[in-house]
Amino acid sequence: MAEPERTPDGHHIVVNGRRWRATDPLIPEDRGAELRSILMAWRRAVRDTDGSRAARAGVQAAKVALGERGTPWWEQSEDERRARWEAHVPRPGDADAPDGN
Repeated sequence: MAEPERTPDGHHIVVNGRRWRATDPLIPEDRGAELRSILMAWRRAVRDTDGSRAARAGVQAAKVALGERGTPWWEQSEDERRARWEAHVPRPGDADAPDGN
Protein backbone atom coordinates (compact mmCIF):
# COMPACT_ATOMS: atom_id res chain seq x y z
CA MET A 1 0.00 0.00 0.00
CA ALA A 2 1.39 3.39 -0.98
CA GLU A 3 2.18 5.91 1.74
CA PRO A 4 -0.24 8.85 1.83
CA GLU A 5 0.92 12.28 0.74
CA ARG A 6 2.35 14.34 3.63
CA THR A 7 2.42 18.07 4.18
CA PRO A 8 5.92 19.60 3.83
CA ASP A 9 6.34 19.77 7.62
CA GLY A 10 5.31 16.08 7.98
CA HIS A 11 2.67 16.88 10.59
CA HIS A 12 -0.31 15.87 8.43
CA ILE A 13 -1.25 13.41 5.74
CA VAL A 14 -3.47 14.43 2.84
CA VAL A 15 -6.31 12.13 1.79
CA ASN A 16 -8.66 13.25 -0.99
CA GLY A 17 -7.51 16.84 -0.48
CA ARG A 18 -8.23 16.81 3.26
CA ARG A 19 -5.52 17.11 5.92
CA TRP A 20 -5.43 14.65 8.81
CA ARG A 21 -2.93 14.68 11.66
CA ALA A 22 -0.20 12.12 11.03
CA THR A 23 0.70 9.39 13.49
CA ASP A 24 3.72 10.22 15.65
CA PRO A 25 6.72 8.98 13.63
CA LEU A 26 8.75 8.18 16.77
CA ILE A 27 6.37 5.40 17.88
CA PRO A 28 8.23 2.09 17.59
CA GLU A 29 6.74 -0.06 14.81
CA ASP A 30 5.61 -2.88 17.11
CA ARG A 31 3.81 -0.47 19.46
CA GLY A 32 2.33 1.41 16.50
CA ALA A 33 0.97 -1.84 15.07
CA GLU A 34 -0.52 -2.74 18.47
CA LEU A 35 -2.18 0.69 18.80
CA ARG A 36 -3.57 0.49 15.25
CA SER A 37 -5.01 -2.95 16.08
CA ILE A 38 -6.66 -1.53 19.20
CA LEU A 39 -7.99 1.43 17.19
CA MET A 40 -9.53 -0.87 14.58
CA ALA A 41 -11.14 -3.00 17.32
CA TRP A 42 -12.72 0.12 18.80
CA ARG A 43 -13.88 1.28 15.36
CA ARG A 44 -15.62 -2.07 14.90
CA ALA A 45 -17.19 -1.61 18.33
CA VAL A 46 -18.50 1.81 17.25
CA ARG A 47 -20.14 0.19 14.25
CA ASP A 48 -21.48 -2.79 16.21
CA THR A 49 -22.93 -0.67 19.04
CA ASP A 50 -24.39 2.16 16.93
CA GLY A 51 -21.68 4.48 18.21
CA SER A 52 -21.88 3.94 21.96
CA ARG A 53 -20.06 6.43 24.18
CA ALA A 54 -17.76 3.67 25.43
CA ALA A 55 -16.71 2.71 21.91
CA ARG A 56 -16.15 6.32 20.93
CA ALA A 57 -14.07 6.84 24.09
CA GLY A 58 -11.96 3.84 23.07
CA VAL A 59 -11.36 5.31 19.62
CA GLN A 60 -10.37 8.61 21.25
CA ALA A 61 -7.90 6.90 23.60
CA ALA A 62 -6.25 5.00 20.73
CA LYS A 63 -6.05 8.10 18.53
CA VAL A 64 -4.47 10.10 21.37
CA ALA A 65 -1.91 7.33 21.97
CA LEU A 66 -1.03 7.40 18.26
CA GLY A 67 -0.60 11.18 18.40
CA GLU A 68 -3.48 11.80 16.00
CA ARG A 69 -5.52 13.69 18.63
CA GLY A 70 -4.76 15.64 21.79
CA THR A 71 -1.65 17.77 22.12
CA PRO A 72 0.19 17.71 18.78
CA TRP A 73 3.19 15.39 18.96
CA TRP A 74 5.47 18.03 17.47
CA GLU A 75 4.72 20.26 20.50
CA GLN A 76 5.66 17.55 23.04
CA SER A 77 9.06 16.61 24.43
CA GLU A 78 10.40 13.15 23.60
CA ASP A 79 9.58 12.04 27.17
CA GLU A 80 5.97 13.27 26.84
CA ARG A 81 5.64 11.53 23.49
CA ARG A 82 7.01 8.25 24.88
CA ALA A 83 4.69 8.42 27.91
CA ARG A 84 1.72 8.98 25.56
CA TRP A 85 2.32 5.96 23.35
CA GLU A 86 3.44 3.71 26.22
CA ALA A 87 0.28 4.42 28.24
CA HIS A 88 -2.10 1.49 28.52
CA VAL A 89 -4.95 1.61 25.98
CA PRO A 90 -7.55 -1.11 26.66
CA ARG A 91 -9.26 -3.17 23.98
CA PRO A 92 -13.03 -3.59 23.83
CA GLY A 93 -14.08 -6.09 26.47
CA ASP A 94 -11.09 -5.48 28.75
CA ALA A 95 -12.01 -4.94 32.40
CA ASP A 96 -10.62 -1.40 32.23
CA ALA A 97 -12.25 -0.49 28.89
CA PRO A 98 -14.20 2.80 28.82
CA ASP A 99 -17.75 2.44 30.11
CA GLY A 100 -19.15 5.53 28.42
CA ASN A 101 -19.94 7.50 31.57
